[in-house]
Amino acid sequence: MTAKTIEYFYSAHSAFAYLGSKRVMEIAAAAGRKLLHKPVHLGPVVSAVGGKTFAQRTPQHVAYFFGREIERWAEFRNVPVIDFRPTYHDEDMTLASCMLIAAQNQGLDADRLAHLILEVHWRDDADISDPSLLRNLAASLDIDPDSLIESAQTPAVQHTYQANTAEAIARSVFGSPTYFIDGDMHYGQDHLELIERALSG
Repeated sequence: MTAKTIEYFYSAHSAFAYLGSKRVMEIAAAAGRKLLHKPVHLGPVVSAVGGKTFAQRTPQHVAYFFGREIERWAEFRNVPVIDFRPTYHDEDMTLASCMLIAAQNQGLDADRLAHLILEVHWRDDADISDPSLLRNLAASLDIDPDSLIESAQTPAVQHTYQANTAEAIARSVFGSPTYFIDGDMHYGQDHLELIERALSG
């Protein structure tokens, strides 16, 4: 299952998944690996390992990790970001996550769709829980939006989303993004250069 892949656990609205999105795709392509998208419901994953919700973090922690760190990495990775927490960041991301699962199941370009969803959330402050917006994003990639939305709402895809979350918990994932290379866990987009090193032997 994991041979020739990079297992990619992330939330569809994760800032740090966005910051590393293009880079992990470049690394995967150079190594001849396919990204195996495993969108998760991040709240239960974080809670399972004793992590704090956003609301439970101190103002100092939020200002640094969700302010200055994002600014630094955005500059380093040459990724445009808004300078505030997205307006719709606390909305339900189930539909966006399940669209990514459906796209992967159908052999569509889940990489580009995942990046675009993350990008409009963190660059444009878009509401990625809005079905109309998600339809427009899919259509912009020449993906049939109605078919993808319909598939995303099926019990099978919804079950996969739940299973991804349960798998992340079982494998001690504690944040987004987390990558597995042949079973070896790497947490955080700030470890992408170490992943590149590992894949190069």
